[in-house]
Amino acid sequence: MHNATSSALLSRSPGFGLGLRAQHFADFAACRRRVDWLEIISENFMVAGGKPLRWLDQLRADYPMAMHGVTLAIGGSEPLDFEYLRGLRELAERVEPLWVSDHLCWGGFGGVHVHDLLPLPYTAEALRHVAARVRQVQDFLGRRLVLENVSSYVEFADSEMSEWAFLDALCRESDCLLLLDVNNVHVSAVNHGFDPLEFLRSLPLDRVQQIHLAGHCVRDGYLIDTHDAAVADPVWRLYEHFIEQAGARATLIERDDKLPPLAELEAELDSARRRSSAAASLHPQRSAA
Repeated sequence: MHNATSSALLSRSPGFGLGLRAQHFADFAACRRRVDWLEIISENFMVAGGKPLRWLDQLRADYPMAMHGVTLAIGGSEPLDFEYLRGLRELAERVEPLWVSDHLCWGGFGGVHVHDLLPLPYTAEALRHVAARVRQVQDFLGRRLVLENVSSYVEFADSEMSEWAFLDALCRESDCLLLLDVNNVHVSAVNHGFDPLEFLRSLPLDRVQQIHLAGHCVRDGYLIDTHDAAVADPVWRLYEHFIEQAGARATLIERDDKLPPLAELEAELDSARRRSSAAASLHPQRSAA
């Protein structure tokens, strides 16, 4: 079931979206904004009731929504949490999302959770482990997972392949889709010294369902993925390069801290529209819109 559903999703782009944050609930409800769709943090709405769900039900009548999780830990070594997955499936039945995404990462061991999105070792053993877990989750949810590349600040010495080769292999082994976080590509490329264009060129382009654009900061000589600033120029350039290669994709401006007025985020989203349109026009035959 998940194959047919997600193939149809990937054949079109719902346009340009923003993350739904509590500070902007009333703004979205007051009038129709220049936003094509909204992305919710799944865990914020996996509750029995209350104001968040009431806002969700009201807003989903006007805006298509995608679900984005932060605690699946698909790369972890502990057993999958099927209580969590049941809650995720119930929320998906309520929201009828465009797709369900999470991060390609792990976040704890031995019952200790660090509340961070930790990168994987890029080995054949890790690939088999993660692919099997992705297939389990997809079968349970009845839909493909969309998995996001995370930013990283350390690397595993025993990695056997690049991050982009791992992503490509994971798509083939598990039939998942990708959420390309362009800011994370830039952050990791600067931190580890690889070529971000090689990363983008090597991805399975037909598997990229969605794009995240976000801001970052510099701290102690590293770029840190903070989601608290406007999209930086190098990230915009990488975004335009990808669209030239692959055509238009569903694009989201991701801001989680130091939230500006909604109108400011709409203006940044308008910039993404203009840049995407200009870049896609260079290879219109590849456009997924």
